[in-house]
Amino acid sequence: MSDITVLQMGDLTHDQNRSVFYANTIPKHLMTNHEHIAKPHKHNFYVCMLFTKGSGKHEIDFNTYDVIPGSVFMMAPGQTHSWVLSEDIDGYIFFHTQEFFDLYYVRETIREYPVFRSVFAPNGFYVSGKELMSISTWFQLMVEEFLQQQWKKNQLLLNLVSLFYIEANRKLLTDETLSMQYNSAYYNHFQAFEDLLEKFFIFEKSAAVYANKLNMTQKHLNRICRTLVNQTTTDIILDRVVLEGKRMLMYTGKSFSEIALDLGYEDYSYFSKVFKKRAGCTPKEFQKRYE
Repeated sequence: MSDITVLQMGDLTHDQNRSVFYANTIPKHLMTNHEHIAKPHKHNFYVCMLFTKGSGKHEIDFNTYDVIPGSVFMMAPGQTHSWVLSEDIDGYIFFHTQEFFDLYYVRETIREYPVFRSVFAPNGFYVSGKELMSISTWFQLMVEEFLQQQWKKNQLLLNLVSLFYIEANRKLLTDETLSMQYNSAYYNHFQAFEDLLEKFFIFEKSAAVYANKLNMTQKHLNRICRTLVNQTTTDIILDRVVLEGKRMLMYTGKSFSEIALDLGYEDYSYFSKVFKKRAGCTPKEFQKRYE
């Protein structure tokens, strides 16, 4: 098997040159793009979906969620997902590039929205009643607008997307613990740490190096991580490495040694010990779970 497929916008919109936004009903999306999404895969763009009918299971980075009417899922670039859905499934899906959002806003970026940060772990939540009606309306309007060629089309789509993101994040922040974390002075530092980690986790595993890049002491960075997610800086670094290892074990045909090398470990036995410590099982044991 080859490496995990990373889908580009053009793979699903069938427009390789101008693909920045896409919206569709889930049944039509599944029918049109079955060859691309039948197996577990990643995206290099943001994905949001709402299920209004049917049932199933949705796995995102090895966390499994129930699919029921009112299920909402939001995924950042790089996350691996797969699903098993009933034949009567229905709902809506949209996705867009980071540039689609960020280019229109001068003072904010999509990465600032808490729901797309790992400090706020859930990738999904559930709505009902008036919330479900409102969100369904926004998704439906996105699909209708996407299929037309009207004046200021992208601006209207962006406004609908913003309405949804604001509502989704408000719902997330009703949790008092998460709200307190988001408003903490530490939050921006943690964001910066996560951004660095995404760039360097394969090559750099030292907490001290990340602290230095952030112009702070290792002790202070550790305090930030402890306060926000109750983990040490090293724990977070190794969890990111192990997550990538899980993805490669599941969705590539590479050997254990090759995966260890790709993740920056020349000694496979040492990588296996790190993996077991963070995942609770060896790479081989993990792989067997999904055979």
